[in-house]
Amino acid sequence: MFDTLTESFKNAIGKIRFHDDEKALTRAIDELKKSLLKADVHHKVVKTLLANVELKTKHLGVGKDNFLRVLKEEINNTLSVSGNQGFVFASKPPTVVLMTGLQGSGKTTTTGKLAYFLKEQKKKKVMIVAADLQRLAAVEQLRQITSQIDVTLVADENAKPVDLVKVALQRADKELFDVVLIDTAGRLAIDDELMDELYNVKQVSNPDEIFYVADAMTGQDAIKTAITFKEKIGISGVILTKFDGDSRGGVALGLSHQVGVPLRFIGMGEKMPDLEQFLPDRITSRLLGGGDIETLAEKTVAAIDAKQAKKFSQKIKKGKFNFNDFLEQVESVKKLGSMKSLMGMMPGMSSVAKQMGEMDLENSGELKMIKAMISSMTLKEREDPELLTNSRKRRIAAGSGLDQVQVNRVLKQFGSAAKMAKQLSGKNGMKQMQEMMKQMQGGGGFPIGRK
Repeated sequence: MFDTLTESFKNAIGKIRFHDDEKALTRAIDELKKSLLKADVHHKVVKTLLANVELKTKHLGVGKDNFLRVLKEEINNTLSVSGNQGFVFASKPPTVVLMTGLQGSGKTTTTGKLAYFLKEQKKKKVMIVAADLQRLAAVEQLRQITSQIDVTLVADENAKPVDLVKVALQRADKELFDVVLIDTAGRLAIDDELMDELYNVKQVSNPDEIFYVADAMTGQDAIKTAITFKEKIGISGVILTKFDGDSRGGVALGLSHQVGVPLRFIGMGEKMPDLEQFLPDRITSRLLGGGDIETLAEKTVAAIDAKQAKKFSQKIKKGKFNFNDFLEQVESVKKLGSMKSLMGMMPGMSSVAKQMGEMDLENSGELKMIKAMISSMTLKEREDPELLTNSRKRRIAAGSGLDQVQVNRVLKQFGSAAKMAKQLSGKNGMKQMQEMMKQMQGGGGFPIGRK
């Protein structure tokens, strides 16, 4: 997600060649300065960051290791400001969060994503309050989102926002909800009416957190409006949306430093799982190409049932997993978010993530074809693909709208996958996996679509 910035740091590090070469350090600093400004990092942030890096590197002694160590420390310092990081729960539930922002920033969708994150990864009971009654479509949007993610919604288009919030909080106390997310009104621009309404809702709800939702695509304007909301309402964190559409990424690097509140989450796509905590040490690791194994592990543990995973692992070792297993694994992987985002968390795999683009697992033509084929099978055929004779394949092809050549191709691929999985789970499996990883990093990525 930080392709441009990561490449900038990589190039700058490459400029340091000799133990005591200050000219190399100057070249590296100049390289970083040009790249960071081009990536839309604010000029004051760039100036402070690079001045500290240069001074501390000279103090320790010019060299690649010292430069990298200082750069890592200073990036982390730039991203870190006082306040909560990620999501912090109140000492006494429910934790009440006010979601604020301008229209078009993705505030309502982000409210749904945050609810999904809390429900799936933190295993909390979440309520959403539809208090954005200026845009009636927001209420209907939340109805669809909460139905999709199975989260409680409190909504009443005829009520006043303040009254609705009072009713919702009473219910939250009575029914023991862990978190209440209040989606408040937005406008196309900041005005007195908007601020008055937000102030009244704030007074009634007494929130533990006030998040400002900002659109990364608006660049430095996102920071200016965040500062205005902080001054007028008081915000405790920022959520940056549409970050996957901002190829430069510099807004995220300077936002906390400029606004004076922590950047708490980043929206990385349109689907509900595409929201990531912004934790400075983990983001620093990703910026410098080290990946983010901790976040990947957390997402995986939350999405995949341990008993199911163990059972599936045993089947893989025998090369016996079937089409029902395949569908279960697809559903689990969908909960992890976009493939591009997942690959970006793996050390050294950011270049592969970039090549993958916006690979959509759920809506890919290949997956739709496989699902149609599986739907045309009997339960016994799904459990045991070896039952599929030519007559059965013809029936499945007719039922799924495919031809028998396509069915045979999918079955062949499935059989090959089962064999490979069995091999990789054996004694030499780790060695083979490492060799594959080397090939992907050095030889152009995954062989997607190749013959």
